[in-house]
Amino acid sequence: HAQTPSQPFVTIRGGTTGGGPPRPNPFSAMSVQQISPAAMLQLEHQFDRHLQYSRKRMDKLTGMLPKGQESPFGDFPAEYNRPNGLKLMQAELGRSTAMRISGTAALATPRRSATTGPSFREAAPGQRQLPLDVHIGGGSAESSPQVSPRIQHLNRGTGTGGAAFSRSLRKEHPTTEPPRAGAFHRRPIKPSEFRRFYDRGDLPVQVLHSATQNRISWKVEPEKLDFHHYLPIFFDGLREKEDPYRFLAIEGVHNLLTTGGSKILPVVPQLIIPIKTALNTRDAEVMRTMLKVLQALVLSAEMVGEALVPYYRQILPVFNIFKSSTQSTGDQMDYSQRKRKDLGTLIDETLELFETHGGEDAFINIKYMVPTYESCMV
Repeated sequence: HAQTPSQPFVTIRGGTTGGGPPRPNPFSAMSVQQISPAAMLQLEHQFDRHLQYSRKRMDKLTGMLPKGQESPFGDFPAEYNRPNGLKLMQAELGRSTAMRISGTAALATPRRSATTGPSFREAAPGQRQLPLDVHIGGGSAESSPQVSPRIQHLNRGTGTGGAAFSRSLRKEHPTTEPPRAGAFHRRPIKPSEFRRFYDRGDLPVQVLHSATQNRISWKVEPEKLDFHHYLPIFFDGLREKEDPYRFLAIEGVHNLLTTGGSKILPVVPQLIIPIKTALNTRDAEVMRTMLKVLQALVLSAEMVGEALVPYYRQILPVFNIFKSSTQSTGDQMDYSQRKRKDLGTLIDETLELFETHGGEDAFINIKYMVPTYESCMV
């Protein structure tokens, strides 16, 4: 069937069919849709698993990350016997040690016991007991007669003493280096209140799995929630590094900041402790997430930047430590700039937002805590 000029083809960008009204193209919205920060972290985590597939497991074994529940219904009782690989390995090691000891004891004879040390032959009454290796005639079965160490003499000048100086080798004293401060080292991440509330089912959120990326599904509209109760809980979950806690906390915080409006400003004092706790972990991923959330918090409503000024002493010390943590690429190109993973650049951007939206007292307070910061308002 030939196509006539009066009935053009349907265009991909929302064209028309045969003289009818314009029809919206469902693919146009999908092409311009941006991926959320939480979904971006999920994708990066899947890529990192191919490079360092055992990093999270090692972090949990060393105590850097909190362990999950032992079952969907919670942890087992304390008196429950939990067989794990480490205990099985220790039990096997103890069993092999016991077998080795029993095997050594089985090789013992009445003449020579299993204990270490020389065996003595039975002596006649009035005679001294001698080891089995030494014969009464003064000789040995394998070597010449042993000379007592007390009758060994040294010629003059051959020893290490008696001279004006000692000829013995210099004794090496152990040199101890001063301990490291560890300002840039990661700190163990403790379980958050968000994890506890989510495991109990007290949060009105759940993960909505879609074809392109995961989304957050609210059981109640975010603007109808009590921000004094839920916003600090979601901020406390920003230090989580395991899904679904991390995904729901980051996505939930961005949704609450977008729809909060005037409800955000009264809750700012309750957000300081979760922010400080997340920054003090010194974990690069957690710090990057918190810095991006701080930028969204300052821009979410009016007067929020000025409300953060009295709390700079709790927030900015970590900024001062990691301000110079920038990636030196030289003349090369960093193709991951779009991901905003450079810690020093994020800190500079956050401090500039603090100064811009913090009022007239913001710069002097930032300069007091971060001496190397230069004003962007000049």
